[in-house]
Amino acid sequence: MVLVVYVNEQLSSRKIIEILDNNPDLEKITCPISIYTRISKKYMDALNELGIEVEPVQRRGRPKKYGSNEATKIQSMLDKGESPKAISQKLNLPIKTVYYLKNSSLKRGRKVKYTSEKAKEVKKLYNKGIPAKRISKNLKIPLRTIYLLIKR
Repeated sequence: MVLVVYVNEQLSSRKIIEILDNNPDLEKITCPISIYTRISKKYMDALNELGIEVEPVQRRGRPKKYGSNEATKIQSMLDKGESPKAISQKLNLPIKTVYYLKNSSLKRGRKVKYTSEKAKEVKKLYNKGIPAKRISKNLKIPLRTIYLLIKR
């Protein structure tokens, strides 16, 4: 005797009949919001006449492992100047989790080699009509990087 059924695919007349055949005492059908918004008004009315409520489920899936408590700890440690690696070791968390839970503009990976001023200079020279190859030679910046700076 099942009173509530979770459905994770589009409801069609065939699917509804299958659900009702398998669960004659059904009172409620739950589904994700994305499916709930696409259910036909005819199907909703028919289910209401049968006394079956259709309700969207807000959140399903794996629950979060770390909460806002860990995120605030990580952020305060970052604000004090600690490195993500040190935080990872102190809190016994994976370093990826530290980067995921942080709220600052700290990014993993290489530092930017050329500043925005250098990029502006390259764009200015390029807009004046100087070929990228010559800009590369004069500023001693690889040609490929010149094109990236122009796009930036």
